Amino acid sequence: MKELTRLIKEDMKPALGVTEPGAIAFAVASAVSHVRGELRKVRVALNSGMYKNAYTCGIPNSTNFGNLYAAALGALAADAKKGLEALADITPEDDAKAAEMVKAGLVEAVLQQIGSEITIDATVETEQDCCAVHIRDSHTHIVSIEKNGEQIYVDREYLEETKAGVICNPLKRETREEKNTDEIPVVHRYSLKDILSYVREASMDEISFIRDAFSMNMELLKEGIGSERTTITKCLLRENGGSIISKDALKTAQLLCNGAIEARVLGLGRPAMSITGSGAHGIIATMPLLAQYKAEEDGSGELCLLRAAALSYLITMYIKEYSGRLSAFCGCGIAAGTGMACGLAFMKGGDDSVIDRVIRNMASGLTGMICDGGNHGCAMKGIVAVDAAFRAVDMALSGVCIESIHGINGRTPEDTMRNMGMIASPGMVGTEETIVEIMENKFR
Repeated sequence: MKELTRLIKEDMKPALGVTEPGAIAFAVASAVSHVRGELRKVRVALNSGMYKNAYTCGIPNSTNFGNLYAAALGALAADAKKGLEALADITPEDDAKAAEMVKAGLVEAVLQQIGSEITIDATVETEQDCCAVHIRDSHTHIVSIEKNGEQIYVDREYLEETKAGVICNPLKRETREEKNTDEIPVVHRYSLKDILSYVREASMDEISFIRDAFSMNMELLKEGIGSERTTITKCLLRENGGSIISKDALKTAQLLCNGAIEARVLGLGRPAMSITGSGAHGIIATMPLLAQYKAEEDGSGELCLLRAAALSYLITMYIKEYSGRLSAFCGCGIAAGTGMACGLAFMKGGDDSVIDRVIRNMASGLTGMICDGGNHGCAMKGIVAVDAAFRAVDMALSGVCIESIHGINGRTPEDTMRNMGMIASPGMVGTEETIVEIMENKFR
């Protein structure tokens, strides 16, 4: 298996609801699995990205939202063995018990630090035991567990890496000989030209697993269409003539993409296929490409669609490795939107220079979009990103783009993508703090 294929395959994961509530529930459920007796206290300490993204977010199978309810449901009924789908089997009775637990003040969620690197410290106390689970760098990466003051699990490789000044990350280099303080993420070892060469040569057997993303995200969309809770989806469905697929590629893309995102952020009961730890990233990176494939019937074939999706994923990863997994800019619109736009240009026959122009157009148009958490507004941001992507591609195919001398565009596409990510981290650290403050003030 080629290295870039492995990178995509390992990063694609089903995620039920917005990823952050699922991760919180997973962490708490993992702690609960090590204790006995009646629950007395649940506490989660989160980095700002985790805290913000789950703050007003819908929770799968629940009428409630946010950090406290995700933690309460994690303690009461989540299944840690299901990872980011830990909340898949929540019942109305569980939801009611979680509400009582929150009301009784038994659940606490605190902002631990401002930063884009994922941190979750979940502590559960019962009448008999106390257990703390520590997650770092990805949503389900448990690095240590303590029970009653004694360490019962530790990821020794992670500790060795952190002592050496290396951030442990599933997308980084993997051999010990390469691990050092100047470690380069796997995807950054490739140029855009390298990535495009890989994509053009990828066989059906090599990348057929990407089909699962389209089928999973389509089922989520259908759940949204059938739900009484969705509003944006129904509007987009009307605009598309009442059909899921029409001959209008843009309108179809808006429905497939943002109908699925709305279903996800409202907490409806089907998973999305995530990339870079985010269901919305995974949806934006793929569904508009499916719309182009279905609506245009241009004869490019399924292999072209899968190759375009692989390109979309890799560009998304490339930008996200600079911005961090969670930050103050909208990675869904900016990183995944840019990846999707590149995939769209690929499907339309764009060469390397066209895709370079697409990246510059997207960088100049969308980079300032903020992330104010996982919420209903994600669907509106997705609408903007899809519009921007289709326009950026059409202009690039006509030879029109924002030249490298302007704004944050770099001399090379790699420079441009790095600059996009740097706007988020370190550029928007202060913005992140302000966003969290605004959100907290609403509920005081």
